[in-house]
Amino acid sequence: MSVGDKRIYLASRSPRRRELLKQIGVPFELLLLREDLRRGADVDETPLPDESPGVYALRIASAKVAMGVRQIAQRGLPQKPVLAADTTIVFDDQVIGKPEDAEHAARILRALSGREHQVLAAVAIGLRDQLETQISVSSVWFRELSDVEIRRYVASGEPLDKAGAYAIQGRAGAFVTRIAGSYSGIMGLPLAETAELLLRFDIPLL
Repeated sequence: MSVGDKRIYLASRSPRRRELLKQIGVPFELLLLREDLRRGADVDETPLPDESPGVYALRIASAKVAMGVRQIAQRGLPQKPVLAADTTIVFDDQVIGKPEDAEHAARILRALSGREHQVLAAVAIGLRDQLETQISVSSVWFRELSDVEIRRYVASGEPLDKAGAYAIQGRAGAFVTRIAGSYSGIMGLPLAETAELLLRFDIPLL
């Protein structure tokens, strides 16, 4: 198979993950899953009782891949690897998901202000019965944020669809004093781990 045929499916609506895959030269097609709980999401992202954050992130990423693989079979699409990811924010040993509304986003940001939190970025790739996974764990430190800064940031709309209510590559980059780990993982797709998985499926990095 030629390099031009080495495409994958990306099971994600995230523009950041699209940008990161393009950054390392991986051609892909979108395989969109339903994420709206009101209309019936393809993957239930509710944490299980006593489930650790790392296990949770890997389970969700793997479930998205499994759903993508089933869609390929049901729709008779060409067989190509499916890539999916999950970004989980952990603060005080609690999983912090996407904010429900603007007030919830502000509460999350007030909690993260002046503190350290962890970002777990799980990535999974599957083809037929083969499934490979990796996880990246990073730490992020925020400076102290004023109520005015938080209100302005929330009003921008940027945090409303982001795990942990912020995007490090956006305006919230001004909140971060230090990171330890993978910057791309904090964005939503850890590139070193992703590259390792892609090579297991003979997907070249251009």
